[in-house]
Amino acid sequence: MHNMTDDLAFSAVRVPIAAAIAAAKLAGRGDEKAADQAAVDAMRTMLNQMPMKGRIVIGEGERDEAPMLYIGEEVGNGEGHELDIALDPLEGTTLTAKAMANACAVIAFAPRGGLLHAPDTYMDKLAIGPGFEQGIVDLDKPADENARALAKAKGCRVEDIGVCVLDRPRHAEIIAALRKVGCRVHLITDGDVAGVINCTKPETGIDMYVGQGGAPEGVLAAAALKCVGGQFQGRLVFRNEDERARAERAGVRDLKRRYVLDELVSDDAIFLMTGVTQGSLVDGVRVSGGIVTTHTLILNSFTRTVSELRVRQPL
Repeated sequence: MHNMTDDLAFSAVRVPIAAAIAAAKLAGRGDEKAADQAAVDAMRTMLNQMPMKGRIVIGEGERDEAPMLYIGEEVGNGEGHELDIALDPLEGTTLTAKAMANACAVIAFAPRGGLLHAPDTYMDKLAIGPGFEQGIVDLDKPADENARALAKAKGCRVEDIGVCVLDRPRHAEIIAALRKVGCRVHLITDGDVAGVINCTKPETGIDMYVGQGGAPEGVLAAAALKCVGGQFQGRLVFRNEDERARAERAGVRDLKRRYVLDELVSDDAIFLMTGVTQGSLVDGVRVSGGIVTTHTLILNSFTRTVSELRVRQPL
């Protein structure tokens, strides 16, 4: 397949919208599992209505762990393009349960073989937005050194660089080093797909994402960056032998490999994100007078377009 039209992108947009609406009904109710299951059910229903031969490569987990939207599951009506799909029906289950900001439904599509089948392990990540030459930043260099290099490339002071970091004890040294050189550190509690994508929008004030998070989320974020020309580097992190075995089952041969964006997403892609709760990138689901309003970000590397879609429909 040599192109993927806007028609397909707008057909696909119903998928994260349905998941977001389903999850939003459970926002603030304190039940992470119920919110996630509602999003999974809604997303799967809509995927199976799409004209495609879809295969989940990043999903809710391996088949024995996830009854629906598991890795390897076939979705779609069996007609049309053969697609690989990476998805997170509810990124930010805790955020949703607590009605906190930045929960969203996320999905990416690429031609068959276009998305890396990343194992469910951790990944060291480094991302910047578009407009820079390759090699400006390096995953193997300290975060503060990368911040200085990015400031030089932008022609600004390092104090003007904003860096997004997941707020975890494992990142204490990274956070301290960035603050020592004067960077503005934006800490997030969850949702590192949205954290990476913040780098693509100047109005967020975030120039770089750094830290360790889920490898599947790394592929999703890379798909978004692919659409806008950003940069991403990642390396799998294993805490035990079981995680190494997961990687080997996923087809990973070099466990120490540093991946660049085009290795995680080797073909063009479409990325969609619909807000569940209010966020920095997309607005959350809103209900008023029996009408539900959603806000979706649509990134399409085939057409090099970035679109935002607001939909109002009966609840």
